[in-house]
Amino acid sequence: MTEQILTEEKKQINARGLPQVTLAFLTFILIGMNDGAFGVLIPSLQSHYGIDKATVGYLFMAGTLGYLIAAFTSGMLVEKLGQRLFLIVGAGVFVAGALIFSQKVPFPVVVLGPMLLGYGVGSVDAGLNSYIARLPSNTKLLNYLHAFYGVGALLGPIVASSFLAFGWDWSNVYLVWLGISLLLIVGFYFVYPATSPYAHEPHETSGNIMREAMRLRVVWLAAAFLLFYVGTEVSLGNWGFSFLTQERHEQELLSGWAISGYWFGLTVGRFLLGRVAEKIGNKRLIEGCLGGVVIGVLLIWLVPLGAISALGLWVVGFSLGPIFPTTIALLPGLVPSRLLSTAIGFLASLGSMGAAFFPWLAGNLAQAFGLWTLMPFVVILTAVMLGVWLTLNSSKITKMRVENAN
Repeated sequence: MTEQILTEEKKQINARGLPQVTLAFLTFILIGMNDGAFGVLIPSLQSHYGIDKATVGYLFMAGTLGYLIAAFTSGMLVEKLGQRLFLIVGAGVFVAGALIFSQKVPFPVVVLGPMLLGYGVGSVDAGLNSYIARLPSNTKLLNYLHAFYGVGALLGPIVASSFLAFGWDWSNVYLVWLGISLLLIVGFYFVYPATSPYAHEPHETSGNIMREAMRLRVVWLAAAFLLFYVGTEVSLGNWGFSFLTQERHEQELLSGWAISGYWFGLTVGRFLLGRVAEKIGNKRLIEGCLGGVVIGVLLIWLVPLGAISALGLWVVGFSLGPIFPTTIALLPGLVPSRLLSTAIGFLASLGSMGAAFFPWLAGNLAQAFGLWTLMPFVVILTAVMLGVWLTLNSSKITKMRVENAN
């Protein structure tokens, strides 16, 4: 019976997998564009609302709240709504968040924007990651999926800085996101199945999905690792533009391209280094990548030249690239399938907390001591990431499964 179910699922993947994977890639381009552009838009937001760097952190925190809500509800909603409707609801909430930003509502109301964007991204992120994680060659496909996030993050600063360079209002960027997300909703309706991805599994865990996932030590360790990972990635990506323009006094357009180079490096790293993991193993790859992050940050920090800073940003992005998708690719072998969407949602939510808290902390440090603090701050986050990764691999069961996944 189990073999028959797996054979049927394989046929469905072969029949419909290509359009589903393609649409997932396109969706992650939008997610990356939204994240990549925000750092370029921060100075315009500050000017429009008259807020300081520390206050900008509340927008990050609101986004985290949205991600947390998505994490605690994603597993239950996928089971009740099915794959298709779950993705449509998530994308619809994203549309609402983009609409709030595009209308430049008063600041107490605009805080709802990142919360809705966070919920929408968190839901779609968990749904698509868990779908790709169930496919054959999931490590390669997940690296490609997140590489397309990097493509979007590369395009985001270019789009946003171009809007600013041409004198167009910053809020119009969110009209672009709104239009793209509406097209994706149509795609979700026609491409993804209506049923839950684990509706026919013969051996399901029982009880509350979130409670069961939270009992797994590996989930907490992996989530803590991604907490610092995403905090590092987003802190540098969002404050890097301000660092280059305000601390190093580089031109806006050139600085926007340098930040795009950072996201380009992240994209290339995911396309290339995902295959390297198959040869040297996930553990060695991630540890080598952490070392590359430190080297890149030191280049930016210690050599205050525009070209060297751009190179350093590329090195950091290239090194960070495969860390997140490789970690996600390990989960199907570490948690029961029914808990996969919830576990991925929880990891993404902890990552979102890092994406909110650490840039907020970086903003407060910049406000108090200056933007020069950004580089040593990123070095410290990277060191903590390495410590959490070593703790994750200290577990004999986790270590055995990670090695088998290589």
